[in-house]
Order: sequence, then C-alpha cells, then structure tokens
Amino acid sequence: MFIADAPEITQVYAVRNDVLAIEIIAGQTQPGRQIPFTLSPTDQIEAEGGSLWVTRNGFDIGALVGLEQSTLFTFDKFVGTPLDLGWADQSDSYRVRPPDHPIGQLNTAWMPEAVFRKSKPIDMARVGRWDYEWPLRHTVYLDLPAAMAAGETYIIELPGSDFKPVSYLHRPDLVRSEAVHVSQVGFRPDDPVKVGYLSTWAGNGGGLFYPNSQNFWIVNADTDKIVYGGQSTLARGMYHEEDPRGRDHTLTEVHRLDFSEFDQVGRYRLCVDGIGCSFAFDIAETTWQSAFYTAARGFYHQRSGIALEAPYTDYTRPRAFHPDDGLKVYQSKTTVMDTTKGIGDAEDFETLVMNRTETLVPDVWGGYFDAGDWDRHIQHLQVSRSLLELADLFPGYFADLNLNIPESDNAIPDVIDEALWSLDFFSRLQAADGGIPGGVESAEHPRWGETSWQESLTVMMYAPDLWSSYIYAGVAARAAYVLADIAPARAATYQDSALRAMAYAEAEYAKLNDHPFQVRDERNLAALELFRLTGADTWHDIFLATTIFTDPNAEPYIYDEQLQRDAGFLYAQLSNPVIDPTIQQQARQALLREADSLGQLTSLTGFGWSKDHPYVPVGWGDGLGSPKAQAMLRAHALTQEEHYLSQALTATQYSIGANPENLVYTTGLGQRSIQNPLIIDQRMRGLTPPPGITVYGPLDVATYGDYWVLDMLSPVTTPSPYEWPTAEGYFDTYLNPAMTEFTVMESMHDAAYTWGYLAARASNANP
Repeated sequence: MFIADAPEITQVYAVRNDVLAIEIIAGQTQPGRQIPFTLSPTDQIEAEGGSLWVTRNGFDIGALVGLEQSTLFTFDKFVGTPLDLGWADQSDSYRVRPPDHPIGQLNTAWMPEAVFRKSKPIDMARVGRWDYEWPLRHTVYLDLPAAMAAGETYIIELPGSDFKPVSYLHRPDLVRSEAVHVSQVGFRPDDPVKVGYLSTWAGNGGGLFYPNSQNFWIVNADTDKIVYGGQSTLARGMYHEEDPRGRDHTLTEVHRLDFSEFDQVGRYRLCVDGIGCSFAFDIAETTWQSAFYTAARGFYHQRSGIALEAPYTDYTRPRAFHPDDGLKVYQSKTTVMDTTKGIGDAEDFETLVMNRTETLVPDVWGGYFDAGDWDRHIQHLQVSRSLLELADLFPGYFADLNLNIPESDNAIPDVIDEALWSLDFFSRLQAADGGIPGGVESAEHPRWGETSWQESLTVMMYAPDLWSSYIYAGVAARAAYVLADIAPARAATYQDSALRAMAYAEAEYAKLNDHPFQVRDERNLAALELFRLTGADTWHDIFLATTIFTDPNAEPYIYDEQLQRDAGFLYAQLSNPVIDPTIQQQARQALLREADSLGQLTSLTGFGWSKDHPYVPVGWGDGLGSPKAQAMLRAHALTQEEHYLSQALTATQYSIGANPENLVYTTGLGQRSIQNPLIIDQRMRGLTPPPGITVYGPLDVATYGDYWVLDMLSPVTTPSPYEWPTAEGYFDTYLNPAMTEFTVMESMHDAAYTWGYLAARASNANP
C-alpha cells in the first residue's frame, strides 16, 4: 500500500452510533536490500550481535552477507512524518457536520465531547545498527454529543491540520466497522457454531459499553439484502477474569452475535444496528478445506534443502542448506537433549560450538526451518505425528486432497508425504547403531542481512541421544503403520528404522537409573506405537509399566511433570484383544476431563479462545495466534458428541479474524492477515510473506513484562504497550519474536491440525 509522506486518513467508521473513529497511518518502511559490495581501504568491519557491520567514514552503512563477503545488506529507510499528537488529542481539532449544516461554519457543527486515542507500530525500520523508527497506526475516537442517523452523510472537518475534510456515510448495514468481529475464513453450513463479536477498547479512553440485546443482521454481500436477524448477548462484562490465572485479557465488554442456525451457502457481512459491518465471509462446504490447504502448505514453505519454485508456489526461494551447494555440517558431541533447545539447561550455541569436532557429516539436508532460525530440531516431528494422525483418522478424505507439493504425483496421499518430509530428514541422520541426533543448528542466530542460502556461520549436528531416538522411533512406527497398505516397502523401511532407534534408546536407557519425565513419556509413546505396529507384547509391557493412566484421576498434561496426551489418545482407540480395558477407559476419561476443562475456558474468555492448559500464561508457544483445540477435537473423535465440536469451533474463531483487530494470524488467509512475520528470507528480500505461516500472536504482558521488545515500543505506543489488553496486544513489527515468530511444531501445527480435522469430519447429517 502506498502511503504519502504526510500522515494519511485511511478509514472512518462508527464504533457506536455516537462514537466515530478515524484511522490515520503515519510512515512506512522501505526495506533494506542486498547490493554488490567491495570493501574500500578505509572501511572498518566490526562483529557485534552476531553480525558483521561495515563502517565508512565514521558511519555504519550496513552488514556483510555470505562467506565471500561480497554483498552488503543496507539499512531500512523510514519514509513519512509523524502525526502531531498534540493536535490529535484536542477536541477542538475536530468538527463533525451533520446533514444540512453549512460548510465552513464550525459553530454549527458538533465538537466531540471527548477525544481518545490508541497508537501502535505496524512495522519497523532498522535505520542503523541499533536504531529503529516505526510506522504507526493511530485510531482517534470522537465521542459525539448526539447519535448519528442511519443513512445520513457526515462531514468531518479537521481545523488546525493539513487534512482535508472527509465524509462518512452512516450505513450500519453497508459500511464496515472495526467494532464488529467475525471469522474471515468463514464457516461450513453444518458448523454447529457460527458467531461474531462486538467490542471496542478505545486506548486511553478504555473500554466502551454497549446496550444489551442490540439487533444484528446477516447481509448478503452480493445483493445487500438482510437474510437473517438476531440480538446480541453479553459474552463478558467489563473487568471480568478470563482464566484461572485471574487475568482480564480484554479490558472491555464483549457482546456475542450468534447466528449458528443460519446455514445458507453464500458470501455475507455481519452487521450491527447503529454501528456497521464486519469484513465479508463465506459459508461454504469447502471453508475448512481451504484453511487447511493454506496451513499445510505453510510447511512446504518452511522446507529446507530444496528450492521453492513454480508450479508449487508463487513464493520462490533458492535451494538452501544442501551439501551439493557446498554446505559443510560438523559433528558436535553435544546432544540437544542436554541443552535449552531440548530438555536440559546447557546453553545451546555455546555448548554446541565448544564440543564441535572436525568430523564432517554427509547427506544432511531436508527438514523444516523454524522461523527466525535455520535450525531443524527433533521436536519438529510433532508435525509429522499430527499429520499422520489426521491421515489415520480420516483416510478417505485425505487420500483425495491435493496440496500441490512436489510429491503430489506419487501414490501416497499428500498429507502423508508432508508428514514424511521431516521424518526423512532424521532418517538420513540415523547412526549405524540406530541412534538419532536431535537435529542441526548453526553457531549463532542468523546474521543480519543473510538469507538461508547465504549462511556464513558454522553448521553443526547434535550427537544422538535416547530422548531424540524415542521421539523418532514413535513417529517412524506411526508412519509404518499408516503406510502399511499404501506403500508396503516404504512402511517396512520405516519399521526397521524405528526398531533400530528403539533398540539404541533402550540400551542407553538401561545405563541410567533416573530419567527426566520427557524421556519416560516419549519411551511410553514409542513403545505403544511399536505395539500397535507389530503386536509384540514386549512393547505393550513397556507401555503399561510407564503409563500414567493406572491412576483413575491422571491428568494427561501437568507442566514439568508429565505429558502423555498422545499415548492416551492412541490407547483409547485400540481394539487389540490384549489391551488393558481399565487402562484404556481411564485414558479415555482423562482425555475427556481435559477437553471439558479446556472447553470451559471458551465460555470464560470474551472471544472464546482456549489454551493448551488452563493455567499456562498467554504467550510464545501458548500465544493466541493459533487455535488450541486439539483436546476438544480428540474428545469429539472419541465420542462424536457435538458439544466438543462446538467448543473447538469456538476456540478457533479468534485466530481467524474474530478478534479486536479483525486480524488473521495466518499469512495468506482472509482479507487482513499479518504482514511482518519473523521470516528472514522474506524480509531480507522485501517480499510478501509466504502463505500458511501461523505466528505466536499476542502475549500477556503481566507475565512477560520484562520482554525487551516492549521497552523498544514504549516511546511510540499509546497507551504504553504494558497497558494494552492481551487480546489486542499484537505488534506486527517483524523483530518481535514473542509475537511475530512461530514454530512448525507449535503455532503452525495447532492451526493445521484443527482446520484439517474440521475439514475432514463427517457432515452432521452423515456421521
């Protein structure tokens, strides 16, 4: 979007019939770029913050890129002038002229009784080594002395500024309002939940109150005809706690707009009487399939070791991290299990480098990149595990779903091919004794300005360990099981590899008397997967000896103590005659209790979102960017009870647009999605983000108040970022890892699993 040098009014809308909002954008970023470069004799190079900065005549001019250091990445440029906030915050800076009031006669126009504002960065410009400037979106709220009349046009005059008068047509059935929130992905006709929301947090004006039982309509977006009507209900009042941590994440009223019974296919707007409408959305049979398609292709866009190219994507990228391009990977003696990147406490980069050997490891390529880093870790196999689970739950549906990936022309369903991409990476790394290393890591975070195919840091492979080997054994066994009838020879290869990894892990396990719970729980799951695959009692015995479900009150997940959700769900489905019926029933009941607890959260939170656990803080991998609905969907798979499906649908609405910013937290979905995810390859080339990347999203500043980015944003944000509600506290500023980053096994995995299940589930009419 072009933005003029001066601040620009980009939108005027009502948030209540007596409150008018004016959106003003000030500034834009012109991203830095890579240019050919030759050092002059007087240039100086300084290594700082992991990057190689070039100083010329006393001024930093950018950072060196690549091994040959023949490319310079320049700093960003900030274009624009700031908004005069002293002017913007004064009531006499605005006049709203009702119909029939003479132009230019300010004394006959309305002057707001009060003016409120919220201002937040919408991008960042790194204009120096440690210097930043910020494009801003200002939203000014005018509290009018009277209500506006539907169908009338109002002129907003802005004395004391260079802004020209702007007009606003008050058509609540036609004109969009940021106060009305609904999914931009849409709904399937038989979804038992179709809902939107009404709310406004006016920054330093606080939350707005709305009357109860306001009329709302569903309006056909093609004909502008009202096709359904209802009344709002209060979802949560002002200053209500929304989770067991006692947090109010919204700081305003939220009213629920429920149109669940409406099931006609079409394109619609959700409109509130006296206020305005949402973005348009679809009700269609393919709604969730389209969402899953985008999310699943996000994994393709994170692939390492291949070029991203047509006809598979419009987001192209050269091949990165492949040995045929000169990549050298050194063996380290450090295991990922012992570092903070795994389950230990050793500093990952320092320990990895300190224990590096001179041994080069061949054939290291593949796997998924992990947002702002080029690492590929064993935890990424959670993606493989969940995609294989979907293929196992709904084999008929996924057999026919084409994801337009390089493997689409083979005989294996695409969802399985995508699951195997990361698994095959670790298969190539398997040692002769069966051990599986925890992945591949560079010596530091990427250097500023470098793309993945220009990596100039030392790259190392972790040493094998039993935790990584158990994880791999379980996923490889699952792959062998799912592929048994589809690709028997390949299934046999995975089975053999899983058994060798398990044998290595069991031998290592026997050497120690005490193990972290993560090792115990991955051993438990791997044994169960091998039991399902082979039927051997040995594996069943290990599962029974290590399961938590001997306790009838067991919780599938307790932070820093146990995590056996996957094993519990698998055992609850088995029909093998030797299974223990008591353990199976207790696993089933534990999963249903957990789903009930997490489902209950959807009725406490204003926008219906849930969490991975009721007590975890909102942020990072537990942020609001992705739906936390797997527990409810698994409960639905076990019971086919509709209330679990309803809770899961409710839990996903926030992430796909039904939130205060009307923002979809997955790139390429909806009419307004995030634009500045922490994807280095995209940013360094100034490209539009690849579709399918689901970011962490907002975080709770009460828990993460020491987060360094908030201090950076404080001088330009109103109110202070520490005062924004969690539900609206997302800052799309690229270098903001807690919000704009992601991982394939956390945020991206959650979205893909949820939307894949919702797409593949049987119609309500044909269970």
